[in-house]
Amino acid sequence: MAMTGPMAKGEIVYRIYRALTYGLSPLLHLHLHWRKLRGLEHPIRWRERLGRPSLRRPSSGPLLWFHAVSLGEGMAAIPVIKFCSQWRPDVHILMTTTTVSAFEVLKDRLPANVIYQFAPIDTPAAMDAFLGYWKPNWIVIMESELWPNLIIGASKCGISLALLNARLSAKSFRHWSRPVLFPLMCLLLPKFSLIAPLSSVQAIHFQLLQAPPFSIKFSGDLKYVVDEYEQKDTRHIEYLQKQLSQKQVWMAASIHRGEEEIILGVHNVLVQTHPDIVTIIVPRHPQHGQEIAEELQKGGQNVALRSQHKELIPGTSIYLVDTLGELRQLYKLTPIAVIGGSFFPGLAGHNISEAAAAGCAVLTGHHVGHFSHMVREMQQYNSLSVIQVSGKLELEKVLMELFADAKILESRQKAAKEAFHALSSAVVSNAWDVLNFHLLRNKC
Repeated sequence: MAMTGPMAKGEIVYRIYRALTYGLSPLLHLHLHWRKLRGLEHPIRWRERLGRPSLRRPSSGPLLWFHAVSLGEGMAAIPVIKFCSQWRPDVHILMTTTTVSAFEVLKDRLPANVIYQFAPIDTPAAMDAFLGYWKPNWIVIMESELWPNLIIGASKCGISLALLNARLSAKSFRHWSRPVLFPLMCLLLPKFSLIAPLSSVQAIHFQLLQAPPFSIKFSGDLKYVVDEYEQKDTRHIEYLQKQLSQKQVWMAASIHRGEEEIILGVHNVLVQTHPDIVTIIVPRHPQHGQEIAEELQKGGQNVALRSQHKELIPGTSIYLVDTLGELRQLYKLTPIAVIGGSFFPGLAGHNISEAAAAGCAVLTGHHVGHFSHMVREMQQYNSLSVIQVSGKLELEKVLMELFADAKILESRQKAAKEAFHALSSAVVSNAWDVLNFHLLRNKC
């Protein structure tokens, strides 16, 4: 049956996209080489990005491919992957991400039976080679990785598709709603057997982009789930905990460039009235942490760097974390967590659930993007669970209040933890149920 209307236009747009990605393939290959030289691609396994496998596919049995772009999405997928391994041991699981930072953290946290590869770039040759080699029976895409060659290629091969924790930022929704790209979405979204959106607003966005209503099923936000993971070596964390035991501590996590000025400005005020205070700063990118440390040391300030396992000697009140994968453990060292990526327009916030799960009083800015639904749900459950501040002066005021009154601090910590537990319960089992019902049980 011939396609008509937006879907027919979408087919034309897709053919143009496929031709462009085919023509640009040599340049994209050169770009990957350039990224490898800069340390942005894995020095040995970077060829996986071209669809060239480094591991063998199991010779028999169905295969489920989970794809996540980076660390946050990958962490959200792990509990579902573990659930799948438990309930469907006959299914082989392949996990892909695109970033080196995600690889370094996730490779030690995935179950031993999971195959881990870097995701191919969305060129015809790379994607066709990847699908042809791994031959997945099902594909689960996390959040918003809507790559046309992947989706159309999978559909043509008869591979069932699901979109978990599905979301579109306001910018992405406007982007896909444009007259040129809207027909492409009309072509892509009906290829999914399941779309599990983060919220009702996200569900409306997908339906406006022509996702079939029957494919939309709610399961909850997987980023509420804090997967239990036992650190191989906790000696340094335990030693740091002892060093901090007689200090007043707060932590600024996932800080983006420019936000350190707000955090350091607040720290300089707090240290005047609380000389025993320690501010833990965890930049979004480790290199940023090293740059902050260098600037502070040039100004004569003592700084302890996490990567060097430096002690907090007298006179050191700033602890800079320039490592990856320890945020969850670090939250357990502080009663107060300020979540960055949220203080300037254009930023989109970060996951607040890990801090809440650790029993921190949770603060964040107002620019929280798609995490706004998480902030709103927690505040609706308990208005004390998340504090939103507009900038340096307001952050300074709230922190002074929390350090001055132990009862207020305790009530904020309790509210955050209770809201987290209430909202995170049954999320993984719900996600597994909809995934199993709408995807896995339809084909073996």
